[in-house]
Amino acid sequence: MILVTGATGNIGSALLKELHAHGVGPLRGLTRDAARAVFPDGVEAVEGDFAEPASLKPALKGVRSLFLVSRLGPDADILEAARQAGVEHVVLVSSITVQTHPHLGPAAENLAVERLLKASGMAWTILRPTQFASNTLMWAASISGHETVCAPYAETALPTIHPADIAAAARVALAEPGHRGRTYALTGPEPVTARQQVEAIGAVLGREISFAEISRRQAHAQMAAVFGAEAADAVLDVTGGDVNDELLMVRDTVAQITGTPARPFRQWAAENANAFR
Repeated sequence: MILVTGATGNIGSALLKELHAHGVGPLRGLTRDAARAVFPDGVEAVEGDFAEPASLKPALKGVRSLFLVSRLGPDADILEAARQAGVEHVVLVSSITVQTHPHLGPAAENLAVERLLKASGMAWTILRPTQFASNTLMWAASISGHETVCAPYAETALPTIHPADIAAAARVALAEPGHRGRTYALTGPEPVTARQQVEAIGAVLGREISFAEISRRQAHAQMAAVFGAEAADAVLDVTGGDVNDELLMVRDTVAQITGTPARPFRQWAAENANAFR
C-alpha cells in the first residue's frame, strides 16, 4: 500500500494519476474531505489532517510507502506516526534551497525535516525541486481581470519546474528499486523569467498581458502582508534578490530518473490556461 498525502494538491494529484497509469498499487490518497475528493478508479480516499497527526493513524494502517511534502504539519509527529505504523519508505518533497540558500529560515526548516527522516530508521528518498511553475497562479486574478501583472526581478531566469515532473520522479522513487537513500535536485528544462512566464500565459490565452516590474520593497510589502516579513524576504531572495549559480543551474535529473525530459513552462501554461481566463 502506498499513501499519497496532499492527494488533491498540485503534486499529489499528479502523483496518484502517475501511479495509477503505471499500474502501481494499491493506492490510498489522504485528503481532509474524502467525499469531495476525485481520485482515479481504485484509489482509496482516506481523511486525515496534518495538524492532528493522531488523525493519520487509520490512513497509515497497512502502508509500506509514504509520499510526504515537508512543513505542512508537525513533521516530527507525522514521521513518528509513520514509523509506528510500519511504513518502510518515505519519499519526501523538500526544497532545492536546502543546498542553494541554507542560511534562509525556510531552507533550514526543510533541512531539519530531512534530518528527522534520515534519523527515523525508515528508508528515504528526498526530492529537492526548484521554483514551481504553479506559483504563477498567484497572478490568476490579475490576468483574468485584464489587469497588469506586477513582479520583481523580471529578468532573473530560473529553471522553473512543472509539478507533474516532481510527481513523475516521486512515482519512480516509490515504485522502482535503486532510489532509497538518494537525494535529487529537480529543475525544469530551461531558465524562464517572470516576463517570459507572463508572455507564455498570454500566448495560450491568445492575448497580450500587461506586465510591469516592481521594486523589491513594493513586492515585500505585498508578500509580508500575506506570508510575514521573514517568508517574504526568503521568497524574494530565491526569486532574484540573492540568486547564485547553483540556483540558476538547469539539471537533467528528471530525465535521468524518469526517462522523459522535464516539461517546459509553456506546457504547464497550456495545461492550466483555464485558471487565467
